[in-house]
Amino acid sequence: MAALRSRNLNVVEASQPVLPRHAQLKFDKTRERWVILAPERVLVPDDIAVEVLQLCDGRSVAQIVDQLAAKYTAPCDEIGADVIAMLQDLADKGFLIEAKEPIPKEPAP
Repeated sequence: MAALRSRNLNVVEASQPVLPRHAQLKFDKTRERWVILAPERVLVPDDIAVEVLQLCDGRSVAQIVDQLAAKYTAPCDEIGADVIAMLQDLADKGFLIEAKEPIPKEPAP
């Protein structure tokens, strides 16, 4: 049921994408590249995708976009469209699901 649900993830700003239990983002020393390992599948994301995937820990897509926009001093709408398209593609391939629990918010300073 979870695999079916992952393929039905409609990525929007409020989505909280995470890798499913069967997939892991790991640095492959042999290839000297980051890869997503899943049963009988290996995906080699580009450097930008790796940076986005490392932020897919239960935070919302909007939070991911805000963080990347601040880091790269770029407009949120441009980054947002690209991030949503990339995450939707990964979700459609079964590499992302919706987080069951949101990540705890950091206390305000």
